[in-house]
Amino acid sequence: MNALDTLVQDLGHPGSPVELAVLLGCLALAWLACWAIRRRHAPESVWFGRAIFDGLLFPLFALAFTYASMRIVQLYQHVALLRLAVPVLMALVGIRFIARVLTIAFPASGMARLVERLVSWVAWIGAALWVLGVLPAVRAEMDNVVFYFGKSEVSLLALVDGTFSACIVLVAALWVSAVLERQVLRHHVTDLSLRKVASNAIRATLLVVGVLFALSTAGVDLTALSVLGGAIGVGLGFGLQKLAANYVSGFVILFERSLRIGDVVRVDGFEGVVTDIKTRYTLIRALNGRESIVPNEKLISERIENLSLADPKVLITSDVGVGYDSDVDRVQEVLLQAVRSIPRVLADPGPAARLVKFGADALEFQVQFWIEDPGNGTGNVKSDVNLAVLKGLREAGIEIPFPQRVVHLRPAEAVSQG
Repeated sequence: MNALDTLVQDLGHPGSPVELAVLLGCLALAWLACWAIRRRHAPESVWFGRAIFDGLLFPLFALAFTYASMRIVQLYQHVALLRLAVPVLMALVGIRFIARVLTIAFPASGMARLVERLVSWVAWIGAALWVLGVLPAVRAEMDNVVFYFGKSEVSLLALVDGTFSACIVLVAALWVSAVLERQVLRHHVTDLSLRKVASNAIRATLLVVGVLFALSTAGVDLTALSVLGGAIGVGLGFGLQKLAANYVSGFVILFERSLRIGDVVRVDGFEGVVTDIKTRYTLIRALNGRESIVPNEKLISERIENLSLADPKVLITSDVGVGYDSDVDRVQEVLLQAVRSIPRVLADPGPAARLVKFGADALEFQVQFWIEDPGNGTGNVKSDVNLAVLKGLREAGIEIPFPQRVVHLRPAEAVSQG
C-alpha cells in the first residue's frame, strides 16, 4: 500500500465528520477574530491586505486553532483530516507572508509577482510531499546529491535550505523596513524627500544585514567576501564609475534637499515637477504628461533651475504692439485692467505695463506679472492674459497694427535708361 492509499484510508475513518466540523469551526473562528481585529486597524497591511482572507492573520489564526484542536481531538479518536490541514495552512501562511510583504515593498514590480508565484509553487509542493509522507525520503535523496566548488563540497539539500533561509530573512528585512516606513517615518517625518532617503537607507541597511545573516546561516564563510568586495571596488572604480556616481549623487540630493519631490525644475529646457527621486535617477513630469528620466549625476554637476527652492513667485512677460496714434496712458490702463482680471496673477507684487520699444510698425509694450503656482503651468496663464489683453484693446477701440510695407515703383523710362 503506497502513501496515497494510506492517506485515503485514513481520511475514511468513522471520525472524519467530527474532524471536518472541527476544521470548519476553526476556520470560522479565525475569520471572526480577523474581522473583529480588522475593524480597529488599517486594512492595508501585511496582516489583513485588501480583504480578510488575503492577509497573513487569517491563515495564522486558522493554523493555531487547527493545531490546538488536533492536539485535543487526537486524545479521543484517530486524527487524519486535521493532520492534513496543518501543513496546508503552514504553506498558506508562508505564501501569504511573502506575497503581502512583496506587495507592500514593491507594489508595481513584475519581478515581485514572479517571485510570489515561484514561492507558491515551492510551498504547495513541499506541503504535498509532507502530507504524502515522502518529504523525509526526498530530503535524504537531495542530501546525497553533492556539488564540488574547489575543495569544498555542498549538497543539494544545503543549497535548498540556504536559499529558503535567505528568502525568509530577506522578506523579514523588507517587512521591518516597510513597517518602519509606514508606522514611524510617515507619522514623524513630514518632509517627503527626507522620508524617502530615510526609507532607502533603512531598507538598504536591513537588506545588507539580512544577506550577511542568510549567507552565514547557509554555511558560507563571510571572510571570503573580502575578495569579492575588493573586486567590486575595482569594478566601481573603472567600469561602473558612472553608475556609482549616480547612486552617490542620489543620496547627496536627498540629504542636501537641493531638489525635493514636488519642486518645479527646468533641466536642459525641460520643465516639470519632480515626482520621484530614485537612488540612480530622478523623474520629472511635465504638465503635458511627458516624463523625463534624469541621471542624478547631471543634477549635481550641472546648472539646474529650481523654481520652487526659495521663492515660488515667477515673473512672466508678454509683448503687445499698438498703433502710433494710440493714447499711451489709456493703453497702459487697459493692459493693467486685463492682467488684473486673471485670478492667478498676484496683486503683490502687482503687474506692470511698460513702453519698451518704438517698433517699425507699432508702439511695443511689455506686460509683466507674477504668479506663485508655477507647478500649475505658465503657458496657460500667459494665454489667459493675452486673451484678456486682446479683448480689452478691442473693446477700447485701440488698434493692434500688423506689419505694413510701402513699395515704390520706378517709371519705365528710368528703368530702361538704367
